[in-house]
Amino acid sequence: MDATPPGRVVLVGAGPGAADLLTVRAVRALAAADVVVHDGLVGPDVMALAPSSARLVSVAKRRDRHTLQQHEIGALLVAEALAGHNVVRLKGGDPFIFGRGGEEVDACHAAGIEVDVIPGISAAQGAAAANLLPLTHRDHASIVSFVAGECRGLADQDWAGLAGKGRTLVIYMGIAGAERIADKLMADGLAPDTPIAVIERATLPGMRIVRSLLADLGGLVAREGIISPALIVVGDVTALPFLPTSSPAATREGSQKVPACPVR
Repeated sequence: MDATPPGRVVLVGAGPGAADLLTVRAVRALAAADVVVHDGLVGPDVMALAPSSARLVSVAKRRDRHTLQQHEIGALLVAEALAGHNVVRLKGGDPFIFGRGGEEVDACHAAGIEVDVIPGISAAQGAAAANLLPLTHRDHASIVSFVAGECRGLADQDWAGLAGKGRTLVIYMGIAGAERIADKLMADGLAPDTPIAVIERATLPGMRIVRSLLADLGGLVAREGIISPALIVVGDVTALPFLPTSSPAATREGSQKVPACPVR
């Protein structure tokens, strides 16, 4: 009796949240899935695009609590593909921007499983566009950097030059450590009065953006009760008057004690 031919794995970027920001290719991949292995941040509107016949497997990760460890997720993808299934690995944002997509590609390659990657709109791109906040601007920023705020050995890392004049810094997974991140940036030379913005639930209902200065970042997060998913954006572009009155985002200055910082 012939063995079951192996299936394939497709890593799909689910974008920042809103289902209508998925690419056409992503929607087609979901429609053809036998198994969907998905992150916790992938919302119900996106999950509804999977066929009713597909088996849904959550591998949700939260701070200090993972449903499966990363190597177990890789093993799961391989096992499902070896069973002959068309597997979609659905990830928030883009698989290759803090999505551990490279590790999952490696796991598939090691097992001889065909794997493709469909990019998604990153959280940074989605959050910026939803709030009309340009990450680059000819007058204010020609460099953009993305960093993970939730990482080991933060104090030992060199963040000098990641933010400052002519630069924009976007910090993923930084809400829990916001005060430490501000201290780190200032210790590495960034001015305390550098303007910042925090964008919560980008592209989703209840999205809001709050702004202040770097020295107030930890206080801003605490006062406003900001929770993940949220991004921290550091740089002069966050002080631009980017929000029209018709925007669905709620915008306000995050600190009554620290004045809004004009673009220098």
